Formats: sequence, C-alpha cells, structure tokens
Amino acid sequence: MTILTDADFPPLKNDLILRAARGEPTERVPIWVMRQAGRYLPEYMEVSRKHPFFEVCRTPELATKVTLQPIDRYPGLLDASIIFSDILVVPQALGMEVQMLPGKGPHFPSPLNTPADLELLEKEVDVYKSLGYVYDAITMTRKALDGRVPLFGFSGAPWTLMAYMIEGGGSKTYAKAKTWFYQYPEATHQLLQRLTDVIVDYLVGQVKAGAQMLQLFESWAGELTPDDFKTFSLPYLSQIARRVKTELESIGANTVPMFVFAKGAHFALEELSESGYDVVSLDWTIDPLVAKAKTQGRVTLQGNLDPCMLFAPEESIRQVTRTMLEKFGTKGRYIANLGHGMLPTHTPEGLKAYLQAVKDISLEMNQTE
Repeated sequence: MTILTDADFPPLKNDLILRAARGEPTERVPIWVMRQAGRYLPEYMEVSRKHPFFEVCRTPELATKVTLQPIDRYPGLLDASIIFSDILVVPQALGMEVQMLPGKGPHFPSPLNTPADLELLEKEVDVYKSLGYVYDAITMTRKALDGRVPLFGFSGAPWTLMAYMIEGGGSKTYAKAKTWFYQYPEATHQLLQRLTDVIVDYLVGQVKAGAQMLQLFESWAGELTPDDFKTFSLPYLSQIARRVKTELESIGANTVPMFVFAKGAHFALEELSESGYDVVSLDWTIDPLVAKAKTQGRVTLQGNLDPCMLFAPEESIRQVTRTMLEKFGTKGRYIANLGHGMLPTHTPEGLKAYLQAVKDISLEMNQTE
C-alpha cells in the first residue's frame, strides 16, 4: 500500500486538536464528539433507510458522505472528523460473521465458545485486502474534507473485541467472556495477542491512507477488576501504542497522536497516562480535577460531558460546560468531548448548543486570563 503524506492532501486549515494532543498551547479548546456521525442526524437516517449499516461502512462513497455530515452541519464548530466505520470490522476480518440488527445492535450468529473455536479464525489477515474499504474511505474523506479539520481513524481494543466475539453481542455482565480469563487463561492471551497483531496492522494502514489521529476504544474496560485490567487489557493497549508508533517511524510515515478511551477505568488513569498514548479520554463519571491530579500533565485529557446533558435546556448546557472548562483548563492539554457517544434520541440542536458553548466560553476564558 502506498504511503500517503500531507503533500497528497489539501493543506490543513484547523490544527487546533493536533496542537492540543501534543500538549501545545491553544487559543481555545478544540472539540469533537464520539458518534458525531449517527442516528441523531436526520441526514444520516436518510442514508440508513436506503443502505444497511455495514453496507455504508463498506462503501467508501457512503462512508465519506456520512463522515462529512456533522462537519457540514456544524461549520466552524467541530475541530475533528472521525471516519464512519465500526469496531467490529476487525472480527469480520478474522472471518467471523457480524450482523447489525435494527434496534438491537451487533449480533454474532456463531460466537466463540471454547478455545477450540480459535481454530476457526483466519490464520493470516491481510488488512489491506480484508479492510481495504476502510482505507479507501479514509483517503476519500481526507480529500473531501479539503483541510477543514483533521481526520481520525480508530479501532476497537483487544479486550472489548474479545468480549463481543465470545458473548455474541452486547451483555450486561460479560460473564461468558470473563469466564475465559479463569478457565482458559492461555487461550485468552492467545486471542488477545491475535487481535493486537491485527489491530496494529490495521491502524498503521489507516495512517498510510491519510488518518491524522488514531483512537482506540476499550469500551468495556469498566467491566474488569483493576487486576484483570492490568492483566488482560493494559499490556495490549500499551503494546499497540508502542508498535504502531515504531512501525510508522520505520516506514517513514507520519507519526500521529494516539488517543485511548478505556471507559470506566478510573482506577488505571496513572497507568494509562504512562502507556504510550498522547491523549486519554474520560467518561462522565470522573471529576476532571481528580483526573488531572492522577495524570499530572503527562497526557492531554479528553472528555467528559455526560451525553444525557445534551437533553437539557441550552442555558443549563452552557452552565455545566463552563464548570467543566474551569476544571479542565482551556489553554492546552485538553480536548472537549462527551463521556461516551451521541445517542439516537439526541437532537442536532442539543449538540450544537454544546459545541457553541465550548467555543464561546473557552475563547472568553482565554481572553480574560
């Protein structure tokens, strides 16, 4: 695969989030939100009525169109775009069938039940062949953005993907997946390492295709005990950050900021801040002051408004945003986001109020300090 560089794309006009990720000063707080392209947008629903979810993911023109929808709707208010895809394309690349059931979410008709099932996974994964549609979408989107904002690539993290592959979908307890830790520890590490190897290749390919930042989603980190997190999640997260950066340097590609979102893993914030990532994303259940104390400026922090706050009146959104910005600080080492993704029941107006509040209030705070 050809390595694309900045020279292959339109010049970037807004590098605010890249500067914040590197810990450089910013004139205001950059903001984007997880699932900013999604079911809360009428224009997205129009596409989804005509095309099944994974068809959108696998069709670069459609993925590009959907990725651009929030950027077009909120000109000057979003500071990053994130490619429209799904974390479960990695299990698909390993040969597993994944269905997206309307109203229910992801479903694996044939989940992994015992270590013997690992033999059913693809032995060798050529990410450029099996996930080439993601790379095509990234390149197409980066060009279509015309430098307005930088573009994120992303992947699910090993434990989260393993949980889906064994549970067969979402779960309230993740009991089946966690049982593997205790009954099949060797097979668990074998699967986690297998996923790690594919994820590293997948993320490196995204940068070669034009991604300017990468985020790793460890969505089910909070389901683990602190000891299990340090055994079955953190080593693989650290390995991914280290190997992706080393590989990009070795092939002469752009090194890009790497973000990690380990939802619910407050107990490991110190370790996460030393795990090789530039940015640690926070959910809404931790106070920013506590997070800052635990990470001691080693990383940029991202987050962490409760997504349900977007249902509040605009004035309430502005008040809560002001408090959040006062705690995080507004001159660098911080990127505003939600504590998790947008919900299908959100309104475009609720998000706009939050985006506008972050922009207005952080500019005001930086001018008065």
